[in-house]
Amino acid sequence: MTATLLLAALETVVLSGVPHLQQRADFCGEACVAMWLGKLGKPADQDWVFEQTGLDPLEGRGAYSRDLARALKLIGFRAGAGWHSAGDEAGVEKIFRELHADLRAGVPSIVCMHSRDGDGATEHMRLVLGYDAATDEVVFHEPAERDGAYRRMKRALFLKLWPLKYEPASWTVIRFRLEAGPSLRAGRAAKRPGPADFAQHVMDLRRRMGGLSIALAPPFVVIGDAGRASVESWARGTVSWARDKLRAAYFDRDPDEILDVWLFKDAKSYRRHAKALFDDEPETPFGYYSPSNRALVMNIATGGGTLVHEIVHPYIRANFPEAPAWFNEGLGSLYEQSAERGGGIVGLTNWRLAGLQRAIRAGALLTFRKMIESSDAAFYSSEHGYAQARYLLYYLQEHGLLRKYYRSFHAGRREDRTGWRALRAVLGEEEMDGFQTRWEEFVLGLQFDG
Repeated sequence: MTATLLLAALETVVLSGVPHLQQRADFCGEACVAMWLGKLGKPADQDWVFEQTGLDPLEGRGAYSRDLARALKLIGFRAGAGWHSAGDEAGVEKIFRELHADLRAGVPSIVCMHSRDGDGATEHMRLVLGYDAATDEVVFHEPAERDGAYRRMKRALFLKLWPLKYEPASWTVIRFRLEAGPSLRAGRAAKRPGPADFAQHVMDLRRRMGGLSIALAPPFVVIGDAGRASVESWARGTVSWARDKLRAAYFDRDPDEILDVWLFKDAKSYRRHAKALFDDEPETPFGYYSPSNRALVMNIATGGGTLVHEIVHPYIRANFPEAPAWFNEGLGSLYEQSAERGGGIVGLTNWRLAGLQRAIRAGALLTFRKMIESSDAAFYSSEHGYAQARYLLYYLQEHGLLRKYYRSFHAGRREDRTGWRALRAVLGEEEMDGFQTRWEEFVLGLQFDG
């Protein structure tokens, strides 16, 4: 009896009412699982399914068959053996009959097959939901396309695309049964951005920027052109460190978006990539934060000080978007020369000190009230604003008052938009002219040997 005659006896069966979901890039298996969970009344999204695979997002891919098998078991499906061997077309037909028997029992299958006919076709997963005997067609959900519900494919083509012919004498046929076990689970990715978002982001970066090295320090993705070891070192030793210390000191939440940290090995690379990526002409030789591009762009040859400075800004934006420029830039500037003390982050004296001391001796500084209550535009155009704001916060730090000031300013920000009242209260000062004199004496006694 031929394989065709064997199939001629199979009846029509189609599992109806299965919602369709278009996959994210390379998430075909994840989307198939989420679709069937939806039919079973177990709402799930493909990102949650990806999380069940345990894949490192830095791999920048969706689930392979072995990854999906691991996720299916964890979710609570009885997926079967998964991998089957067939030596010829008749062997593939036999496995198809087993798939058909499962369909009759109300159990669909995820199959891994070639995406299309022809040499070089990629492997792709589809959700098989039925067989139409009248037209000799396999019925399936195609996750790769928006209108991919209940697609049809001639059985002969399906059976041609299904076996993965890694070895000429033994073909691999992959089929996961989606039989629900007694403890079937479902869920939705709770954290945004989550592991699936980072995996998608890494895929996109590698498509656009192949050749650059990538490391993860969520919510940051660190990308650089100085080699893998360098990028991983900056991600671990600076980005992750600053993130953790700033969170512990001030901030309740991470930015709710993925932020790219672009580390370029020298000034030429920095300017070339800033132009190519964002059409920017950097105004600083060190680096900058671009909120609109969700990016920190660095000439890392100048060191990591500016990097830590710029990491402050997206945290301010996420936690204290009303913060005036003097505080935003003052806090960023404080940590552009930083270290760890007692387990927390502290700013150290830095290169801004000398210019500030000259301005104090020349009587060229604004009063604190004028500096704090000036507009953001006026602050950015002032000659000594960054340094004055930095060393005001440095004074608060060295007197154990900086975190208290941040909390007080943040709590009262609607009534005290500039932070002036909070500053006076934290310092316990009614008359700030005397404080400014003492602060200037404090600054003039500081040293920086860098």
